[in-house]
Amino acid sequence: MVLERFRLDGKVAIVTGAGRGIGAAAAAALAEAGADVVIGARSVDQLAETGAAIEAHGQRAAIIDGDLSSRDGLRRLVDTAQDEFGGVDIVVNNLGGARPGAFLETSEKAFAGALTFNVTSAFNLTQLAVPSMVERGAGSVVNIASTAGQFAIRGMSAYGTAKAALIHLTLELAQDLAPKIRVNAVAPGAIATSALESVLADETLEQAMAAGTPMRRIGDPEEVALAVLYLASPAAAYTTGQVLAVSGGVQGSPMGSWIPDI
Repeated sequence: MVLERFRLDGKVAIVTGAGRGIGAAAAAALAEAGADVVIGARSVDQLAETGAAIEAHGQRAAIIDGDLSSRDGLRRLVDTAQDEFGGVDIVVNNLGGARPGAFLETSEKAFAGALTFNVTSAFNLTQLAVPSMVERGAGSVVNIASTAGQFAIRGMSAYGTAKAALIHLTLELAQDLAPKIRVNAVAPGAIATSALESVLADETLEQAMAAGTPMRRIGDPEEVALAVLYLASPAAAYTTGQVLAVSGGVQGSPMGSWIPDI
């Protein structure tokens, strides 16, 4: 019966940033475990691929394309889950990102944008989804943070601060929403997604990043998706307010400092 506790039969999940990478892998994993999934991102073509993967597991997919950085855009996801699938049980706040750069070259707009994109979006979607979760009796929120939010990494003043704020939001909401709703985070390290395209395209850089990781390799999106599945499922029924690192053991930047001195 142990494996049955990872099943999500009859559950409805929302996954943001689900067109590719970690979001797409998480959506497919939740579907394989039995959940219907509402997926959102800007690229309808990429969402179609994720939707096909969900349906290949025998589950229903609802595609919402467009800008999800606003509360109204996120509301579309919740409304679709409610109208088409009957409600919301799981939210995966995967929307996020920000370009690294030297502090003195990071604009106020870029800094504020990182907070909006990574933190405010998670706040909004979670707040919008909670009433449905409460109505259905329980729920799980999984925020996709980053090791950049756990360790100080040179060149990450915007992204690292935003992910650290997302981690703290996770801890706050775990307190506010217990006992009906669990809130946890996953903190990926170097994962083979589009965010690492420049690294993966350069064999020397890729080898340097792998060498700086205790596990001596770059992670796969499916490995993060498995952590999401655990936290979303009944297997983690007594787990809330936690940050699960899927990072290969890194304790900072696997490539060291790459930002020149001021």
